[in-house]
Amino acid sequence: MDAATLTYDSLRYGEIEDFPETSEPVWILGKQFSALTEKDEILADVASRLWLTYRKNFQPIGGTGPTSDTGWGCMLRCGQMILGQALICRHLGRDWTWSPGQRQRAEYISILNAFIDKKDSYYSIHQIAQMGVGEGKSIGQWYGPNTVAQVLKKLAIFDSWSRLAVHVAMDNTVVIEEIKGACALPEEETALWKPLVLLIPLRLGLSDINEAYFEPLKQCFMMPQSLGVIGGKPNSAHYFIGFVGHELIYLDPHTTQPAVDPDEDGQFPDDSYHCQHPPCRMHICELDPSIAAGFFCQTEDDFDDWCLLRKGLPMFELVESQPSHLITADVLNLTPDFSDSDRLERFFDSEDEEFEILSL
Repeated sequence: MDAATLTYDSLRYGEIEDFPETSEPVWILGKQFSALTEKDEILADVASRLWLTYRKNFQPIGGTGPTSDTGWGCMLRCGQMILGQALICRHLGRDWTWSPGQRQRAEYISILNAFIDKKDSYYSIHQIAQMGVGEGKSIGQWYGPNTVAQVLKKLAIFDSWSRLAVHVAMDNTVVIEEIKGACALPEEETALWKPLVLLIPLRLGLSDINEAYFEPLKQCFMMPQSLGVIGGKPNSAHYFIGFVGHELIYLDPHTTQPAVDPDEDGQFPDDSYHCQHPPCRMHICELDPSIAAGFFCQTEDDFDDWCLLRKGLPMFELVESQPSHLITADVLNLTPDFSDSDRLERFFDSEDEEFEILSL
């Protein structure tokens, strides 16, 4: 059976490899577990992440477009998952646990509704696909991790409930001054920091990931600010949430499920939005070198701590101010000047093929 046409039931009742019995620590989005004594806790933590997969029979995208994203929407779904984790951290906290079959908190229902496959949901497949059209990507065209990161940045501007600052670090460089400016709020506001979602597109090799990046990549999952990594294999995207040994742990969007239609109160069965079997794993050497790593900083102190933790990671640069040779649009600027628009257009058109190869 083609993985792109798996049904939810065939995946649920098929042969799923159990989690390994190993003394090596298991890291999932900044939390450490023991596979020997905390297997139930590991599975509960995985099940508490949003699992956003292919769907079918939703409203036509753009009114006359596709009613399913099977075969083309995997990276879009991975983008939804990494942002969904940011919204969980923002509104519920990293330690929140999903309880199936029980009445859920209002914040959780609001988060889920932001990803429902309808044109008016903040981060629906409709919104992501149509925002991509404005950037030269036709509906049904496969996205790379950098493209979906840029689209999510634009969509987050309209999410007045979460009020996130989504920053995409260009040219393998995180500029502290740029981020602090984007996250600053007027002094009359109760909170003086807009929660940060930091997405860093990277290319960690040519055709294969350079093994020198194995350990630095694993360290990303150990940071308490970790949102995971989107990437995968060529034209097959996954959402990576952790690792055990040399295996990456991920959620796979390549399962086609029926679209869900909420009732008037926004309620709907949510079982299909959570992975209730042992997560998938793959050796880190199989990872395509084009990825985007994500981090969430609820407060300025969180970001300062992240800057300290990041030291020693050769995957990207961390600088205080914008280097003179870099010119980027403001993180929340909807009307960049011509030079920035031209830069972003080239960025989208490159589709992951023109990254600077990182040096060690």
